[in-house]
Amino acid sequence: MDELRQEIQDLATRVASLEKAAADERPEQASKESPALKPGDEFWALSGLKARLGEHPSMEQGAVALVGAVTLPTGAPVAWQQTAGTAGLFEVEWDGRAAAFAALGHPVRLELLRHIFSGVHATAELASIESLGTTGQLHHHLRQLLSSGWLKQSGRGSYEVPPARMVPLLVCLVAAEG
Repeated sequence: MDELRQEIQDLATRVASLEKAAADERPEQASKESPALKPGDEFWALSGLKARLGEHPSMEQGAVALVGAVTLPTGAPVAWQQTAGTAGLFEVEWDGRAAAFAALGHPVRLELLRHIFSGVHATAELASIESLGTTGQLHHHLRQLLSSGWLKQSGRGSYEVPPARMVPLLVCLVAAEG
């Protein structure tokens, strides 16, 4: 049942993203409607989120959003937005997310992800990086990141961070700064 709720929330997020993209194609209308475009508004993302709270029942009690537009060290652009109503977040069990957080709880795994973001994808190349440990340790860390969804195999002996995890991972890093 929790998976179904999550799928519905994900679909709602995608629909909202498509609606926003359609509004962005009409800049003269979007600039009149969107409080996020006010000059000097340092909380433009928050203002935009608050303006949309009444648009979906799951967001009546509030919402959280992950938003990012990034150019990776490889030069590849990444843009991602994910929104969830807080009512849904408070209703589900959180322990199912522990593995995803635990996988990030090792310094070598964070370093491994940083190298993969920077364009080092092949196991052989990763194994040559001394800070990632022995080949056995490297494979252990790769398995942990794969099983928790922070990595996916892009070919035999090649790994990448899935696009849907790139911005959320960077958000976790920013949140950890305090």
